Amino acid sequence: MNRQEKHEFVDAFRVQLKTAPFVVIAGYVGTPVNTSNKMRRSLEGGSVKVRIVKNSLAKLALEGTGREDLAPYFTGMTMVALTGEDPISGAKAIKEAFAEVKTIEVRAGHFEGDLLDSAAVSVVASLPSREELLVTLLRTIQEPARRVLGIIRAPARDLLFLLKNYENKLNEDSGE
Repeated sequence: MNRQEKHEFVDAFRVQLKTAPFVVIAGYVGTPVNTSNKMRRSLEGGSVKVRIVKNSLAKLALEGTGREDLAPYFTGMTMVALTGEDPISGAKAIKEAFAEVKTIEVRAGHFEGDLLDSAAVSVVASLPSREELLVTLLRTIQEPARRVLGIIRAPARDLLFLLKNYENKLNEDSGE
């Protein structure tokens, strides 16, 4: 990589680091190339970008992103996973993919302006996704209206039940 290419990489990687809602730094010592490439392709099919980075260039790219606290984790063989618009589903995909490859070790992450250790990265992956939260919110909003509607319908339903029972009793009495 010549100087110009390095400069372009740093600029492009800086933009990715700045815009990604969730970033995971991992070491991949001992991971076969075929395995890491397969894992990377499976993640990139979703909304996750996986980059193998040179530590010195990655540290340069961190400057001005608000994620400078990740710099100490760029040591040795480093892989960076960056999520797309939905950080929780991306975190779940990353956790699954990294769990399949035993040689990948999560070092740190960055989410919502906070530096995360490897355990906290796992916790983020266990959070409900955006869709699950929206469904829960919708159910919460609809529940009071559903209860009111049940109360309003109850007298009519009870009256209908009472009339049906009366009709059945009349049919039984006339059949005797």
